[in-house]
Amino acid sequence: MWATVAALYVVLFPYHPGLRSPNELCRLWQTRALVEDGSLEINRALRDYGPVGDLSVMDGRYYPSKAPLLSFAAVPVYAALRAVGGGHRYAVPEVPLVFFSRLFLTVLPTLGLLWLVRRFLDAFLSPVVADGVTVTYALGSLAFSYSLLFMSHQTTAVLLFAGFYALWRLSRGEWRERGYVVAGACAGATVAAEYTGALGVLGLILYAVLTVPGTPEPWAARLKKLGRATGLAVLGALPFIVALGLYHQATFGHPLETGYKHLNDAAYQPWHLGGFLGIRTPDPRAFTLSFFSPLRGLFTLSPFLLLALPGLVLLKRQGRTSPEARALFWMSVATLAGYTYFTSSFTYDSWGWTTGPRHLTGLVPFLLLPAGLVLERLRGAGRPVLSGIAAMLCAVSVLVTGLATFVNYIPDDVSTPVLALARPLLLDGYHPPNLLAFGGLPTSLAGAVLFAALAGVAASLFATLGRDAPGRATSPAAWVAGLATLAVLASAQALFTRNDQADQNAVRFLESVWLQPPGRSATPFWPRAGS
Repeated sequence: MWATVAALYVVLFPYHPGLRSPNELCRLWQTRALVEDGSLEINRALRDYGPVGDLSVMDGRYYPSKAPLLSFAAVPVYAALRAVGGGHRYAVPEVPLVFFSRLFLTVLPTLGLLWLVRRFLDAFLSPVVADGVTVTYALGSLAFSYSLLFMSHQTTAVLLFAGFYALWRLSRGEWRERGYVVAGACAGATVAAEYTGALGVLGLILYAVLTVPGTPEPWAARLKKLGRATGLAVLGALPFIVALGLYHQATFGHPLETGYKHLNDAAYQPWHLGGFLGIRTPDPRAFTLSFFSPLRGLFTLSPFLLLALPGLVLLKRQGRTSPEARALFWMSVATLAGYTYFTSSFTYDSWGWTTGPRHLTGLVPFLLLPAGLVLERLRGAGRPVLSGIAAMLCAVSVLVTGLATFVNYIPDDVSTPVLALARPLLLDGYHPPNLLAFGGLPTSLAGAVLFAALAGVAASLFATLGRDAPGRATSPAAWVAGLATLAVLASAQALFTRNDQADQNAVRFLESVWLQPPGRSATPFWPRAGS
């Protein structure tokens, strides 16, 4: 199963140049400018490589409106590709630039994150449940969608969890004190990658405060330890924070001035005005749609995360006797509350063509342990009906999020991501772009292989997690409960699927820009000059 997960991450390439993906290309155009022109502004890159969106403008100079970490991180990737392509200004075509930038900066780091997640969960859950939750996270959550896009959302999740993992190992006495430098560096890099990642950093700070002094030493020694930990963490974060301030000073005239105050497109400006970076007071509509929208609600795409809600109750109970569980509970609750406030207070209509509520990507890893505790409790209690339901929630998460990720550019006026968009595209022969098709395999066969791999993982998850703790085969009661759950969730998707003009127009438009359309000659991965 792990090989299948890794293969899906590496082989899938949902990208369509005709969409001019603004969130990705604005960063990569700055990468081009850094290498080709030695400049932060992208004016010449816009002239030479084509227009993109998501820009800020200051005194006639254009910059990405995003936090800059990924633009700089892609510099060595671009420089290497440039050398391979001939070493001139037009040596790197767009498709390989996007593919390898994703591969080295979002895909491979996420595969590394899965290893950290699995090691963390193994300390609290049985191997079967730890494996199941990790695989469900890999293919059934926003981690899958945003590791396959050159955006900062999954980068934020990777950095936040890596910082937490360092703090967790330190709290157990398994790492030396200099590990706080690692945690601080991850926190600083998080903010340099995505400004709203600061919400997750606050959760890490709370966890550190709860765990660093949590020793039987006198209070004076505990406070001294906390002071040393704080100093080391600041030391790790400082290079990123200083670099971010210098970037803002050079581009927008002040260390605390971000590109969102200088957006080139006036239509987007109101979304980022008022409050902090557009974060105001909560709006019930934004809250409801962010979590339960049929199109991109967090629990709609990843229903297994619903298990985290009762799981937090279990974690709190463990915290009565375990300081470690108590710290994990409060960190999880604080992180959930922070991200919930953000998504409820930011303009929902500003999410754009996205898979799910993209800014909640950094939250998801911190809901995995609570969800796993529920799965563990049900398996150990011999509750086949509830185990079947919970196991099917994991399997459905993989199917729904996986199929949505096959498209990964979801128009905001579509009714549902699977039945209204992914299904008609697949039936028309528009399979997700992938390396197999670039290698010459017919797109229909390559698409069938990818779908079979996804469905196989989903089926394996249900069969594995639906068993009881002794490992006996999934009982008939669990099968009935699981299939009933599948029927209910599928019926809900069908109920909200309109198949109206907006759905049909979205399908036709995506088919018009599809990178590997059916019935046409194979699209070259690295077009020759002049082709």
